[in-house]
Amino acid sequence: MGIASNIADDWHAALAALSWQVEAGVDEVILDAPVNRYALAAEAPRPVVARAVEAAPFSPIASDPMAEARALAAGAGTLAALRDAIARFDHCELKRGARNLVFADGNPAARVLVLGEAPGAEEDREGRPFVGRAGQLLDRMFATIGLARTSPDAASALYITNVLPWRPPGNRDPEPEEIAMLRPFVERHIALVNPAVIVVMGNTPLDALTGQRGILRARGTWTEALGKPLLPMAHPAYLLRNPAAKREAWADLLALQARLRG
Repeated sequence: MGIASNIADDWHAALAALSWQVEAGVDEVILDAPVNRYALAAEAPRPVVARAVEAAPFSPIASDPMAEARALAAGAGTLAALRDAIARFDHCELKRGARNLVFADGNPAARVLVLGEAPGAEEDREGRPFVGRAGQLLDRMFATIGLARTSPDAASALYITNVLPWRPPGNRDPEPEEIAMLRPFVERHIALVNPAVIVVMGNTPLDALTGQRGILRARGTWTEALGKPLLPMAHPAYLLRNPAAKREAWADLLALQARLRG
């Protein structure tokens, strides 16, 4: 079954076609025939916003995204309020192409907070982090040292979130501007959960919390961020592509277990 040839009058078919294109990573629309925009500019009336800027050239017409992110994050006193604040933040273009805001999963009382990079296709559909193949591997990895996102006991629980709450198109790597824009929410998220240990999985969370990249060099070496012990680990998606690296991941898990036992 394919997409109907004429979907202009079928709202559901049009939405399905648009969702398919977003899933494929389409981020702009090109017309069938070229448009001479110089000719259009000569014929079109001057926009009202331009006249408004001329009338008040020194008046700001848009807020500072970073300042707004910091203000929204600082004003969130609970995890529910933080999720609402992120949902109201409209300056990140990723939001427009995502199906769901992916906030977190697991037990907020957990001693271990796992910070990933960004949602993938499965996470975008379900609205939860790490639910695809990489997430299934993550669950098996932490289960070997007695930790699970489903555990009601804080001592054996995990809390999982990402640097980016919205899926980048085509699962591309997050851009530095996106990481910087959303960092205030990440920092507030960690402050509200107040874990004993942070585990960052992949370059994006390592960059977000330490300003460094090179996860394969950093992995397994304890450092500190936001006043918390931080352990870098390779992302489970990398381990799926490079099974030989699972030996190093096992060593990292044992180091985490030893730290938690004190």
